Amino acid sequence: MKLLRRRFLHLAAGAAALPAVSRIAWAQTYPTRPVRLIVGFTPGGPTDIAARLIGQWLSERLGQPFIIENRPGAGSNIATEAVVNSQSDGYTLLMVSTSAAVSATFYRNLNFNLIRDIAPVAGIVRVPLVMVVNPSVPTQTVPEFIAYAKANPGKIIMASVGNGTTPHMAGELFKMMAGVDMLHVPYRGAAPALTDLLSGRAQVMFEGMLSLTEHIRTGRLRPLAVTPATRSPVLPDVPTVGEFLPGYEASVWFGVGAPKATPAEIVDKLNKEINAGLADPRLKARLGELGGTALALSPTEFGKLFAEDSDKWGKVVRATDMKLETSR
Repeated sequence: MKLLRRRFLHLAAGAAALPAVSRIAWAQTYPTRPVRLIVGFTPGGPTDIAARLIGQWLSERLGQPFIIENRPGAGSNIATEAVVNSQSDGYTLLMVSTSAAVSATFYRNLNFNLIRDIAPVAGIVRVPLVMVVNPSVPTQTVPEFIAYAKANPGKIIMASVGNGTTPHMAGELFKMMAGVDMLHVPYRGAAPALTDLLSGRAQVMFEGMLSLTEHIRTGRLRPLAVTPATRSPVLPDVPTVGEFLPGYEASVWFGVGAPKATPAEIVDKLNKEINAGLADPRLKARLGELGGTALALSPTEFGKLFAEDSDKWGKVVRATDMKLETSR
């Protein structure tokens, strides 16, 4: 009897260990097929650029294609909801950004909760926003622009990549602190917004440096200020907004998320490989050329970041008494 009992306990212990062993083995072989990285904005914008850079790195490191799939709309909520409703197997990932944290407060009637339903995987890059104007706007500095806006209330069109996005919030914060009235026109991503800004149909825009660098270098857009608390090494001669409006600060970060129940072993593997990329001199230099700073974080640290930003921008939404948007 004792022998039978001992054998039963041995088999039970072995059976209990099987799920953990199979999960570890699964993570070790992951991925065995292409992985989709869903981007909530149109091609050509900073979110898309960052996704393609990290997607290429992961493809080379893990031996499977990381396919960028653009699903723009509703401040990246369409993309987020698609990932929330996907299988939690590591084969559908989300390119998450500050805009997703903003949307948690800005949009009502969402079918998901960002903090609850998306597992943070890894940060990628933090990018300053730049306040740029079409060269036809007769201002060279932030104080001149504020004076011009006050002399033309409601006539200046402020383009953005969409309602509830970080660039939109950065513009609203500027309007609130500067006491100016500008007409906000949202677009379905950076590319169409920039098209109208470059043509002069819009006059001003707050946007991530990733999509503005070349336009600034060629003189097609004029930078008035950067939005972080300190100047950017990429544009060292461009002041911060905070130099004229003390306390102003805004920036955008990008990272990777996954459906909440994605196995921890896969999340940890992706985090390790992404952080290895952020330490690689070539990728790090490429991000630096585009004005970004590598954002190497653990999944826990990354989750804390987008929870804090959701709270920060929620306060801006409430302070400016914005009309909340529905998720569709």
